[in-house]
Amino acid sequence: MKLFLSFFIFFTSILLLNAQLDSQNKSTAIPAVESKKETATTPTITPSKPIENNRTFGTLNVPKLSTGVELPKKEFSLFGEKFGNPGELYTKQLNDQLADTKLTPAEVEARNGSTTDQYFGDFKSKAKFVNIAYRDHGYVDGDLIQVLVNDDVVQARVFLNGGFSGFKLDLQKGFNKIDFLALNQGESGPNTAEFRVVDDMGNLVSANRWNLATGVKATIIIVKE
Repeated sequence: MKLFLSFFIFFTSILLLNAQLDSQNKSTAIPAVESKKETATTPTITPSKPIENNRTFGTLNVPKLSTGVELPKKEFSLFGEKFGNPGELYTKQLNDQLADTKLTPAEVEARNGSTTDQYFGDFKSKAKFVNIAYRDHGYVDGDLIQVLVNDDVVQARVFLNGGFSGFKLDLQKGFNKIDFLALNQGESGPNTAEFRVVDDMGNLVSANRWNLATGVKATIIIVKE
C-alpha cells in the first residue's frame, strides 16, 4: 500500500510539472491592426517649363545655368597658380603711389632728377683764368661727375664731397663752355651738386645748383673779352 501511494504521488508531480512548463512556453499572438491612415506618397514636382541645356553626369541630370557670359576655362597646373613678374607688380604700385601724390613737375624733378640738360647762362669776363669749385649740396652719397671744357674732358671722374674742391681753368679768347656731366645718382636720389666760378680777382662769376639724372649735364658759358 505504501509503495502504491508513493508511486501515485511521484506520477502526479511529473504531470503537474509538465503542465506548468507547457503554460510558460505558450504565448498569445496579438494580430496587427491595419491603420486606416492613408499611406504617404512622395509628391511629384513638375517644373513650369522644361529646363534647357541639361548636362548629364552619370545618371544625374544637372541643369546648365545660363548667365549670358561664358566663363573662361582655367588651365589646370600641377604647380598651382601662375603669378606675374614681382618686379612689374612693384613698378605698378610705385607708379600708382606717385600718381596719387599728384606731385608738381618741380617736385618730381627734385625727387628723381632732371632728365633734360640744364643751361645756367653765359657770362662775360676779362679774367685770365677762373677757379671752378663744386661740392655735393645734399647728403654725401657717392655722386660722381665729369667736367668738360669745350667738349674736352678735363676732369674724368670727380667724387663730390661735402666741402668744395675744384681746379683752375685758363680762359681762352671767346667762348669757354663748361659742362658738368652726372655719371651716377649716388645712393639716395639724383646727382646733387653746387658749383661756383670765381675769377682771378676773387669776383664771383657764376654760382648755382643742380639735381640731375644719370647722363644729364649742366652747362655754363664764360665769354672772355
